[in-house]
Amino acid sequence: MNRRPGLPVPRLRRPPIRVRLTMLYGALFMTAGVILLGVTYLLVQNTLGDRLSGVAIEVTRHTEAVESGGPTTPNPGEGISIRKLQTGFLDATLRSLLTQGAIALGILTIVATVFGYLMAGRILRPLHHISETAGRISRGNLGERLAFSGPHDEIRNLADTFDSMMDQLHHAFDDQQRFVSDASHELRTPLAINRTLIEVALRKKNTSDDARRLGGALLVVNERHERLINGLLALAKGDREIRDRSTVDLADIARHVTQLCRDEADEGGVRLRLSARPALTSGDPVMLERVAHNLLENAIRYNEPGGWVSVATAVEPDGTAVLAVSNTGTVVPGYDMEAIFQPFRRLQADRVGSERGAGLGLAIVRNIARAHGGDVSAEPREGGGLVVTARLPAHAATH
Repeated sequence: MNRRPGLPVPRLRRPPIRVRLTMLYGALFMTAGVILLGVTYLLVQNTLGDRLSGVAIEVTRHTEAVESGGPTTPNPGEGISIRKLQTGFLDATLRSLLTQGAIALGILTIVATVFGYLMAGRILRPLHHISETAGRISRGNLGERLAFSGPHDEIRNLADTFDSMMDQLHHAFDDQQRFVSDASHELRTPLAINRTLIEVALRKKNTSDDARRLGGALLVVNERHERLINGLLALAKGDREIRDRSTVDLADIARHVTQLCRDEADEGGVRLRLSARPALTSGDPVMLERVAHNLLENAIRYNEPGGWVSVATAVEPDGTAVLAVSNTGTVVPGYDMEAIFQPFRRLQADRVGSERGAGLGLAIVRNIARAHGGDVSAEPREGGGLVVTARLPAHAATH
């Protein structure tokens, strides 16, 4: 079969380490058994051959002495007959040794392989425990540890090293979260003071028109900075593990958020459509409401006059709770969908430097969804606009 030049050669998938250990145990046992059987064969051949030769000579001499009543010269014909019997007996014995030894070796190899498989599973059991715990930790439960209590061996050292590494990462993550929270709080205070001073100045009757225009521009800038700081705080909170969970229906959240955003949609000339089917999940209701609000707010702000926004909730056949927000708008390139989920990244050129948002909305949505064990994806809509879908693990009552 000819292969195209330049194409990579497909690599065979390696079997699990338990299977590889079992195969190694079986191969080592069989190799040792074959060597032992070969050595036994050579020893039996040499020892038995020498003894049979000595016995044959003694039997011949004794037989002739008995028949003649005294020592006589051996008969060459009888010696040849005895040597044939000797050779036949030796060959039969060695053949029986090889046959029965090979059968016994095969049976013992199978038994040893089975026991090797069981022992490999027992030896690898701590590694499976480490893998399962590490998987739970990687899904956001940074406070969990392996706490391996086995003997002080290589696996125990590996588990202790992993726990030590997670302690450092957890502390660094908490410090980063604390810094963002403290910095956001400290920055919001002067911004609130600035907003108050500007509003007081604008209320004065003797304020000139130029000062009013300047004050209005400063209020817009101040509001954008407040949105940016609030977005950073929400982005930091979205990375945290969701410990306190409750049953939440995405349909209720969709109805509530749609009602909240109706005035903004009317001001922008955007029609809202709602298809709220029950979609139960578990998580933080406030954070899940933030997901729906950010998706709907983005769909309204980056729409076009006379356009529409569709909000739908449902449960997919695999049991996933889904919140999908579709909207009309400008044509979006499909090759750069992931860019809109990055902080401060936008797709359209008119969004760069836009005062309508801080570029954190969808980044916050994805962080919150992943903290709940789900994810968010986007795809361009034919004719312009986007379809953004948040998928979350369904609650048991949904099935």
